[in-house]
Amino acid sequence: MQDLSLIHKPITGLFPYPKTQEEWEPYRLSQEQVDFFHEQGYLSGIKLLDENQIEILKKELDEVADPKHPSHHLFHEFHSNESDDPNTVLFHSLGHWRISKAFHDVIWNPAFVMAASQLLGNQKVRFWHDQLFCKPAHHGGVVAWHQDYSYWTRTIKMQHLTCWCGLDDATTENGCLYYIPGSHKWGLLEKPALAGKMDGLMEFMTEEQKAAFKPVAIELKAGYGTFHHPLMVHGSYENRSPRSRRAFVLNVFADGTISNTDDELLKGVPIIEKGHKMEGQFFPLLN
Repeated sequence: MQDLSLIHKPITGLFPYPKTQEEWEPYRLSQEQVDFFHEQGYLSGIKLLDENQIEILKKELDEVADPKHPSHHLFHEFHSNESDDPNTVLFHSLGHWRISKAFHDVIWNPAFVMAASQLLGNQKVRFWHDQLFCKPAHHGGVVAWHQDYSYWTRTIKMQHLTCWCGLDDATTENGCLYYIPGSHKWGLLEKPALAGKMDGLMEFMTEEQKAAFKPVAIELKAGYGTFHHPLMVHGSYENRSPRSRRAFVLNVFADGTISNTDDELLKGVPIIEKGHKMEGQFFPLLN
């Protein structure tokens, strides 16, 4: 099985990549949307997938989630259950773009690439890493309140962006994402255990921040995405509903971001020495 991270362009026809400026225009965000992102720290309700794309991604998710998959060794991380509680399940993985053709190509989805570039100030965008977050029906686990960049300080400067996209409808009943609007202006907080106690982050917050802690539920139809700032406080509650909540995450940064460590940036990725540009096989340019 080929490692698809060696291929830095779409390999299927699932997400046709625009060739002209005119072909890019339908994907462009409005100035109002960009302004909302910078003020609130997030932008939701962006259509990224059609029904056919959703079905293909769900099929390939089922395939790569099998620990016996022949390319399983290519994952950077793979947790059948990242929760410490066996009664609640949070499937979480990194690196499936190396294994699945559809998840490889969704990185070049023009609706995603255009929005990411605009929200990062119309810069060139590089892929950072992908994630799968799956909460099964009835006993899906939490993702504790956190800021993404608190786990990413091994890369600087902070010019990162996260996109979350559901493969199922996401509701308050099945564990949708929640944001704390404006929290991207709080600065960098300490990081809690991602699948640990939901409110663990509270230990690191000021009284003023606690008073401003007013979660907003991000309910989305399958195929719609939400983008957030790397300091946006977000999390999601348990899934006790009869419906699953499957989602993938694409993390990117502006071209020119550099390594801030002499250790591995991701498991299995050759070291990029501290002070050197993030580029190469595992960090392709998307636009």
